[in-house]
Amino acid sequence: MQRIIAVSSSLLLVAKFWAYYLTGSVAVLTDALESIVNVVAGFIGLYSLYVAAKPRDIDHPYGHGKAEFLSAAVEGTLVLSAGVLIIYTAVRNLLSPVPIHKLDVGIYLLAGSGLVNWILGSFAVHKGKKAGSLALVASGKHLQTDTYSTIAIIAGLVLISLTHLVWIDGAVAVAMGLFIIYTGYKILRESLAGIMDEADMKLLEKMIALLEGSRRENWVDLHNLRVIKYGNVLHLDCHLTVPWYLNVHQAHAEIDALAGLIRADFGESLELFVHSDGCLYFQCHICQKSDCPVRQHPFKERVEWTMDNALQNEKHSLKDVEEES
Repeated sequence: MQRIIAVSSSLLLVAKFWAYYLTGSVAVLTDALESIVNVVAGFIGLYSLYVAAKPRDIDHPYGHGKAEFLSAAVEGTLVLSAGVLIIYTAVRNLLSPVPIHKLDVGIYLLAGSGLVNWILGSFAVHKGKKAGSLALVASGKHLQTDTYSTIAIIAGLVLISLTHLVWIDGAVAVAMGLFIIYTGYKILRESLAGIMDEADMKLLEKMIALLEGSRRENWVDLHNLRVIKYGNVLHLDCHLTVPWYLNVHQAHAEIDALAGLIRADFGESLELFVHSDGCLYFQCHICQKSDCPVRQHPFKERVEWTMDNALQNEKHSLKDVEEES
């Protein structure tokens, strides 16, 4: 998919510069300048997907998935730079307007390129989300943004043809430049969040809801839960508290059940690091195991695993229930 984007962006770049050559419109030039970014970003994204798909090795024990974050960061930076250059060019045009020619041909060329961009962008975002590829999603969103700017530029050209007000050309270019800068900021922000291993709260919330809704009797407690996603591989760390008298094989069976539950919902590309803890006496009050042979205190109330308590690096007890209530 990324290869198709790279090749298509190159062809559309030629079409947009041809439209600029025919019309002399600075708004069309801004669309062409953004397409340069599309081409460069498309080939960078293609290379990043190749790197990210490499299996983990001794030098990269967590795989190469972060290459996609770096690719998206470069793409976001390029988009921001294009936005700044577009605004600079547009302001110069507002101060010194230039004549515009052959608007009809320019409109047709831009409309065709915009349609292709939208189809490619929507497909790339869909495929990227399905595969968990930030680079592919970033490329798709960039193509969709390019489509929005193309539509606005076409509207501006139509307005110019109706009113013959040349300054509209520069005004449209400024507006598009600001929109492109905002899009670049969002892409850059998301990529930096991935590079810095920022917690994905939506992913964590979904994970905790799955585990809470499918708790086994031997899962006394869950805490210190952390989830990181590199490329299409999900890395999960947590502490699972089980009855202290389980032997190693029995405790490992509980971990296998936890892994199977997560893989059934999140896919097979999962690396799980679970530390099994033995329960302590103060957790009897929250333990629902009905046939526990060593229970010291009666069960009182279950601790529901939530975003507030599952992420903490601390075993839960009855006080957690009392504090919530």
